[in-house]
Amino acid sequence: MPLHRVEVFMFELHPRLAADTLVLGDLPLCRVLLAKESQYPWLILVPKVAGLREIHHLTTGQQQQLMLESCAVAALMEQSLNPDKINVAALGNLVPQLHLHHVARFSGDKAWPGPIWGAHPVIAYEPQVLAREADTWQMQLATLANFIPANADE
Repeated sequence: MPLHRVEVFMFELHPRLAADTLVLGDLPLCRVLLAKESQYPWLILVPKVAGLREIHHLTTGQQQQLMLESCAVAALMEQSLNPDKINVAALGNLVPQLHLHHVARFSGDKAWPGPIWGAHPVIAYEPQVLAREADTWQMQLATLANFIPANADE
């Protein structure tokens, strides 16, 4: 499935997203983040459009691109992890910047079958494990058209 180039504007990642995630790289519209929460495989897509809060604020072309990128990431997670469910959500109550969570859920995870938010205290990845997870996801994401991995120094 081809991903199309979409024009983006000045963009800055919300400080909370920046603190709670690691940048993996960029798709044509979205920055791809890895949540530092180790209890669940969790990727986040953030459209690189300044001041964006809602999906319906995107242009029609950007909406279509967001759906292509979200489906590509969800399919990648499904193929590589074989979860019971991929949860995709755009909440934004604490972080108003539009971002789409992609969480692989398993019937044996701590929060199953309920939502993960607030179910248990966050357990961050150990630094070495986080680095390995980031490398693994970057290799997986590199199979998608137009994925540009983040610089390791970022």
